[in-house]
Amino acid sequence: MSALVGAVVFDLGGVITESPMHAFTAYEREAGLPDGLIRQLNSTDPDTNAWARYERNELDVAGFSAAFEAEALAAGHRVEAARVLEGLRGELRPEMVTAVHRLKDAGLPLGLLSNNVAPMERTGELGALLGLFDTIVESSVEGVRKPEPAIYELALTRLAEAVGRDLLAEDVAYLDDLGINLKPARALGFRTIKVVEPAEALAELSELVGFPLDGHPG
Repeated sequence: MSALVGAVVFDLGGVITESPMHAFTAYEREAGLPDGLIRQLNSTDPDTNAWARYERNELDVAGFSAAFEAEALAAGHRVEAARVLEGLRGELRPEMVTAVHRLKDAGLPLGLLSNNVAPMERTGELGALLGLFDTIVESSVEGVRKPEPAIYELALTRLAEAVGRDLLAEDVAYLDDLGINLKPARALGFRTIKVVEPAEALAELSELVGFPLDGHPG
C-alpha cells in the first residue's frame, strides 16, 4: 500500500459543491447554443481569456461580461454573461461535507484552493464549512489561478504556516474535478484525485488517509 498522506486540500466547485458545468449545459440547451460552448470558451487562450482575467481579479463584472460576450460573438454565438455567472452557485454535496468533518475530527490539516471571481461569503452552510479549513486560497484574492503552479505552492506554504509545521507536497492529497488543474499539482508532488463521482473520489481519499470518509465506521 502506498504511504499515507497527512493533509488534504480540496477544490470547491465540482468537488465540495456541485459542478457549474451542469448549469452551463442547462443554459446552453435552453438558449439553443452548442453543447460545450461555455467550456470551449473557457479553455481557449486559457491564461489570457476573459474567464482567466476575471478569476485573477483583473476584470470586474462589467469588464468580464463585455470580454466574455465578445469572445462568444467571435466564435459565432450570442451568450449572456450574467446567465453564465448564475451557474457558479453550486449546492453543497452532503457526502463531501461529511468527509471534511471526519478529516477535521481526525486532526488532519485541511486547505481549500479555489478559482473564483469574488471572495467567498463566509455565511450560511458554506460559511460554517469554510470555518473547518486551516487555510483558504482564492484566485480572486491572490491574483493567481489554477493551473498556474504558484497557487499550489502558495496553498502548501499557507497550510504549513497555519498548522505550524513543515509540509511536503507528497504529504498532501489534492482533489479537483478538472484534469488541467490536477496536472501541475501532480508535477509538484501532490497526491492527486480527480473527482468525477464523489463516492469514488472519497474511496480513493480514504485509502490515502487510512480511515473511512463515508460517515460509516470502518
